[in-house]
Amino acid sequence: MERAAAMFTCWGAALGAAVSVPVLLLVAAPYIRKYVAGGQCKSTAKLEGKVVIITGANTGIGKETARDLARRGARVIVACRDIAKAEAAASEIRADTGNQQVIVKKLDLADTKSIREFAEKFLAEEKELHILINNAGVMLCPYSKTADGFEMHLGVNHLGHFLLTFLLLERLKQSAPARIVNVSSLAHHGGRIRFHDLHGEKSYNRGLAYCHSKLANVLFTRELARRLQGTKVTANALHPGSVSSELVRHSFVMTWLWKIFSFFLKTPWEGAQTSIYCAVAEELDSVTGQYFRTLHSDAFSPHQLQSKAVPSHQHPAI
Repeated sequence: MERAAAMFTCWGAALGAAVSVPVLLLVAAPYIRKYVAGGQCKSTAKLEGKVVIITGANTGIGKETARDLARRGARVIVACRDIAKAEAAASEIRADTGNQQVIVKKLDLADTKSIREFAEKFLAEEKELHILINNAGVMLCPYSKTADGFEMHLGVNHLGHFLLTFLLLERLKQSAPARIVNVSSLAHHGGRIRFHDLHGEKSYNRGLAYCHSKLANVLFTRELARRLQGTKVTANALHPGSVSSELVRHSFVMTWLWKIFSFFLKTPWEGAQTSIYCAVAEELDSVTGQYFRTLHSDAFSPHQLQSKAVPSHQHPAI
């Protein structure tokens, strides 16, 4: 009898857990989702008369950033390698926002010739540039090189944007106040600048290659902000959070993990909020050299950029 009672108790506990855990998850789901979503940019700033370039704006957070800035009235240049996909995205944004000033331009960040051609045409056609958002990126690529022989992550994520920014810098200064927004990642904490093997020819790990390139984004932002002091052109970097997007398309495992755990990932719209905040928030007019990340509320936290990592010091949240 005692053995039967014990078994009955165990089965009762197991059944209770089987029922209570799903119920608890169901109750907690809205709170979990709100935590994952993070902050939302509350700025109501209008951008009529402003010119914006967003790289990689045909999908993911770049597309949602373009949609938001177009809705604010900006002339948005969608700078992408895949013209057909970019035209489809631009058409959707124009229809959604009513802003017909959403323009597609060819830009392949894996080819310095394409970058120079893009910059040359832009400078010939546009007299001002107020916001440059270096958003495009690749992640977890098998080992490959750009048209100029750079390791793909470093070449696209950092060097391509470095050259683009350099070529457009004088126009940004002429249009000041202006902003440069570099989309980095929390993964920069795992990065190192490996000068002895900058292009991964001696050893290569696709995950670490991504981390290295994101660290390069952070270091670039820090030095750029220093050099631009007094010009009224600011430079800030950001971590958008873990976003359900096409960024993991080069990894079969990560693609499936992203699908399985999509509930715990930001949507592209949620992931775009930090980029939008850095691009439009009035209180950031003179803020530069910072690394922003979304808090798990309607606020964003800036950190002073350091050479390797971001310190724990936090400014008051907005």
